[in-house]
Amino acid sequence: MSQAPILTLTLNPALDMATEVHELIPGQKLRCTEPLLDPGGGGLNVSRAIKSLGGDSLALVALGGLTGDRLAGLIRAEGVTFLSILGPGETRQSLTVNEATSGKQYRFMLPGPVWGEAERARVFTLLRATARPGGISVISGSQPPGVPIDFPAQLAASMPETRVVLDTSGATLVEAVRNPIPGLEVLRMDGPEGEELAGRPLPSVADTAEFAQSLVRKGVAKIVIVARGAEGNVLADAEQRIFAAAAKVKVKSTVGAGDSFVAAFVLGLARGQTHAESLAMGSAAASAAVTTDATQLCRPEDVMRLLRECTVTAV
Repeated sequence: MSQAPILTLTLNPALDMATEVHELIPGQKLRCTEPLLDPGGGGLNVSRAIKSLGGDSLALVALGGLTGDRLAGLIRAEGVTFLSILGPGETRQSLTVNEATSGKQYRFMLPGPVWGEAERARVFTLLRATARPGGISVISGSQPPGVPIDFPAQLAASMPETRVVLDTSGATLVEAVRNPIPGLEVLRMDGPEGEELAGRPLPSVADTAEFAQSLVRKGVAKIVIVARGAEGNVLADAEQRIFAAAAKVKVKSTVGAGDSFVAAFVLGLARGQTHAESLAMGSAAASAAVTTDATQLCRPEDVMRLLRECTVTAV
């Protein structure tokens, strides 16, 4: 199936480790199960999920030190096409711990090395060389320490002929809404982030849709997507407001659900599918991802099985 080029950018990747303990007890040595190791970070996870769904992408990943070397080996083992950017210091690690007695999950995220001017300059050079006209570029995951708050806008400006998808949170999300990035194609956020930006609760799908479309009308992005957790996902553009229900599944881990959504949605756009078709595929991928262990992403057979449950309705 033909598709437009997809580029993903991961400036603060992580070596994801996932393990389990019987019970979390302060002050005691806790015996962990054998850890699962996965390459992690927003854009990298998007590329991994695109690969599993039968699509192609090029992942630009900042790597440094021995952890970076180990991460590169894991990426190669998954068959994801990537180019490494020399990052500062040592690539970070993250740890997910499941407590067997309660079923609770604890996630420990290290900040990553601080970026300077030299690292930022290398990114812009590589983006100008690799971003393809007419393609889709995904800026996803946390920004590394040391970059300015408007760094996503600077990244987007270096890829003027591509459709940019921004999936971020915190201060960088607030900045992208207050000072819109010119020509931004898609902005995605979670429900609590939407409520914080709106300054009020968004109890219903209609409330979320109205808020999302208000951002489109303000020029924040051509498409705004707000995830409503286990309910599903809302999309608004200039012409429509739609909702794709999530499939009813047993949740094992929510890690990677957002990245799986972005992967399937972007792959749908790259293949020329409608916004509604892409939104349904994204919801199915997110639903599939929460049924897998720890840092694992969606499985294609689960996505296709759950797709029929992810019905799309106008809001």
